[in-house]
Amino acid sequence: MAAHVEGYAGPMTLRQFKGGQSNPTYEVATPGRTYVLRRKPPGVLLQSAHAVDREFKVISALSAQGFPVARPYALCEDPAVIGSIFYVMEKVNGRILWDLKLPGMEPAERRAIYDAQVDCLARLHAYEPDAIGLGDYGRHEGYFARQVGRWTKQYRASEIEPIPSMDRLIDYLPASLPPEGPARIVHGDFRLDNLIIAEGKAEVKAVLDWELSTLGDAMADFSYLLIAWVIPASERNGLLGADLPALGIPSIEQTVERYAGITGLRPDNLDWLFAYNLFRLAAICQGIGGRVRDGTATSAHARAMAAQAPVLADAAWSFAKRAGA
Repeated sequence: MAAHVEGYAGPMTLRQFKGGQSNPTYEVATPGRTYVLRRKPPGVLLQSAHAVDREFKVISALSAQGFPVARPYALCEDPAVIGSIFYVMEKVNGRILWDLKLPGMEPAERRAIYDAQVDCLARLHAYEPDAIGLGDYGRHEGYFARQVGRWTKQYRASEIEPIPSMDRLIDYLPASLPPEGPARIVHGDFRLDNLIIAEGKAEVKAVLDWELSTLGDAMADFSYLLIAWVIPASERNGLLGADLPALGIPSIEQTVERYAGITGLRPDNLDWLFAYNLFRLAAICQGIGGRVRDGTATSAHARAMAAQAPVLADAAWSFAKRAGA
């Protein structure tokens, strides 16, 4: 650490952060500074998953552009050091807002945070990958076909019991791919609780969890953000049925207009995009279920995530039928 991480001087203490079943993340506290270490999980993993080296590459490029990410310090690709590859970045202080209804806030503050979230995603999608050193971060065409294929493969590798809706989606989605826009940097999991918001103001200080990022269609990312508006408000990550005007939270239509006003991009096939994103989430949850089965994920959170796979698949199929399936 002392040789590769700016300002490091031990001794250190480690504390694992709660939440998430992707790449284990730790606070590294020293007398003078605090860092964050993110590593590949141990055990046998799905191919192409948990690529922390890719995370390091994308946040390095974006940090150089002034985009709000944690400053990266060093990547260690030698698994012998701590048992798997890892990287170290700065710790960004601020708020992580887990409940989308933002309890305890005034309507104006809620609105400002939602606007900042959309503006941040629009800024990400404005970058030309080649211009910031990410032209080789993924293929520039065929994004949806590749993603459907990838998540189908990972779902099958983790399949525990048949989920009929997943089988239908695996047939439907590749046969109904929408036209794609130009390749942009897509985060893959852009949502409010993957942002660090400044204390006392509506400013995105850092976007977290770049594990699923690649090059692709910006509408995949934006429609993923919009899923919150079609998930029941009884869930912490849902807004459907909430009194949005009273809360100060913009409607889905207002959110689309704000994003389109900045980027010039507008989704015209939201039902298909919702089906695709919910299918992808179901496959991710099934992957966690496979890790529970194999003993590499044991927490109650992991088991709860795994149980969501059929629920998400059924929701995805409902949107697919609205899209014409």
